This record gives sequence, structure tokens and C-alpha cells, in this order.
Amino acid sequence: MSPTPVTPAGAAAQALKKYNRHVGSWSVGDGASLPLSIPLHPPTEAQALASLPAAVAWAKSWEGTADVLWTERRWASLGQQRIPERVQLDTPAAVAAFAGKTTHWQRASSRAQTLLDSVPLPHRDGFATAVGRSAVELAALAPADFTRLGGVLEWIRDHPASGLYIRQLPIRGVDTKWVQKYRSLVTRLHEAATGGSGLGLADKPDLVRVRFLDPGLAPGGLRDLAAPVTELAAMALTPDVVYVFENLESVLAMPPLRGAVVVHGSGYAVDRLARIPWIRDLGVVYWGDLDSHGFGILNRLRAQGIAVGTALMDLDTLEAFKDLWGHEPKPAVGTMQHLLPEELAVVEQLAVLGNVRLEQERINWTTAMAVLISTQR
Repeated sequence: MSPTPVTPAGAAAQALKKYNRHVGSWSVGDGASLPLSIPLHPPTEAQALASLPAAVAWAKSWEGTADVLWTERRWASLGQQRIPERVQLDTPAAVAAFAGKTTHWQRASSRAQTLLDSVPLPHRDGFATAVGRSAVELAALAPADFTRLGGVLEWIRDHPASGLYIRQLPIRGVDTKWVQKYRSLVTRLHEAATGGSGLGLADKPDLVRVRFLDPGLAPGGLRDLAAPVTELAAMALTPDVVYVFENLESVLAMPPLRGAVVVHGSGYAVDRLARIPWIRDLGVVYWGDLDSHGFGILNRLRAQGIAVGTALMDLDTLEAFKDLWGHEPKPAVGTMQHLLPEELAVVEQLAVLGNVRLEQERINWTTAMAVLISTQR
């Protein structure tokens, strides 16, 4: 069976698909995927005889279209015919024009060339790859934002380890929101242009919420604070017990307890606690949700070399609050190699029961406090 003749709209769709796939490489001068030749599958003599008006209309639809190659055919019944045979597109500009993307191509190619011209030769090849990967993003930038991008790349290239916060960058029109919006693009292009890593800017402090349940441990009388990891690490504390809870409401509900500190774990960010010596060296009592992610966080915490005991994360607790189970829609995956055998047994049982979960807040506070107090040394 002969293929259906290709219409101008069908050929344009093929050209657009090709353009979208290769605009990045074309913008940096890689034309290996060209030329693009689109066979039009003109009707055979038999097809033309079967529906002559349709065959004539199809041929006329291609009249006046650039980049179409025509051929002469002599048919026994219809005589000499001039028929469109294929579309031949030899350059990126030709593909873009046929696909209706001329303006986009002009913007993408000119901006790519502007960036390539701004980078010294030693890193040009790697930079060209990054620019090609970014061609669609570059073409989408407003003119003012593309100008700002060039200014940011130049300034960071000249100041690779400034240690400044985004707010301090001395570039007109560049503020925190701008850098946050385009940070991945800036980072990709800067690293490719310099062979370095990162932007050399200061990151926002990594804050940890801490409550000092023993007033005698509270620095300057501050019993509830959120402080950078670096500042907490510099404190000379000797608590008897450090609790780590995943639920902030549980952190806030803890009463005064001699020698005790409670820390909000903040999910999988819990590994940052290993950077605080008085937590790392003492070890912690961890209380997370009784679900696969609660144990995934426990596994991550243990992977940092911290001694971790648990509270209310056992099969007895799970069974005691069976009426309060919920369902975990997206269980954690992967091997939890730092869990103890009895903890792995709980994870397995959660899955067997249909990915159930018992959230921390569903355990009544009297029961929770009795267990937590019993863990104090």
C-alpha cells in the first residue's frame, strides 16, 4: 500500500519536530543533523486516476512553497506531469522558516553567538555544549534579562569566590528573585565557561530549630531558637539527652526536662545534625512517623555515624494505634542498610499491611511523654 501524500501542514510538523530536537546544537554551529529531506510521497498514477481532483488539489497546495523539489513524470493515461517530490532544507534557518520558527531561530542563534564570543578559547568547546543545551531558555529570555545574564556571567567569572550574598551583587537590575529564577541557567553556563564548580556566592544560613528543655542549657536564657548549623556547632553544650522529632508540633509541646534538648529534624535534611559536635558525639533519640519515610530518615541519620535510639517506632506501638492508621501513597524506596533487624521488621510489616502509616501526632500525648521520659539516661 502506497504511503499517503504529505501535506504542507504535515511537512511543517516534521520540520518543527526536527527543529525542536536540534535547535540547541544548530545554535552553536553543529550542523551534523542537516540537511533535512522530507519525502512527500506523491500519488502514483493509479491513485491519481482513482481520485483525480484530490491529486490535483494536493499538487496545487505545494505551489509557491519554497524549498520544494519538483519532478517530471510521464504517465500512460495522464501524460507529462510536474509533481512535488520532496522538501529539501539545507540550513537551520531554512528548517526554522519552514517550521514557522524564524523569529525564535534568529533570537536563539544570535544569543548563542553572543555568549560564545564572550568566553576565552580554552573553555570554548565545553561552553558551547552548555549553551546548546540552554538554547531554548536563552531564546525565551526578555531582552533585558539576557543583558543581565551576560553581566552576571562576566562579573562572576571575574569574581569566582566573592562570598557575597545574592543581594550584594553589584549588577544593575539583578536582585535575589532574578538570581533565584535563573540560578540553574547561570550555574550551568558559568561552570562550563570556567571549569569551576558553583558560583562562589554565600548561601543562606542552614537553620535548625532547637528547644532547650532544661533552662540551664539555654544560651542567654533563649529556650526556643532557630540558628545556623555553624553557630550551633560552636556551642559548648553537654546535654544528657537530645531528642530529634520530625513533627514540629511535638517539638513545641515538650515540657521542661532536666538535661534535655529537642531538635526539629526537618525530614531528610536530618543529616546536617552530624555537623553539630554536641549532637554527633552524644547521640540522639529519634521519633519519626511510623511509616517508610520515617525509617528512611532514621536510616539517613544513622548513616552519618550518629548513635541513634528510637521511640514509638516499634510493632507494639503500631498495633496499639491500629484504628488511627492512614495510607502512605508513595512509600520510600531503596535499601535501608543502617536499620536494626527489628526496625527492618517494622518496615516490612508496614508494606505487608498495605503501606499503612501511623503519624506522630495521632499518638496521644500522655503515652508519648511516658515513653520519651523513659529514654533519658
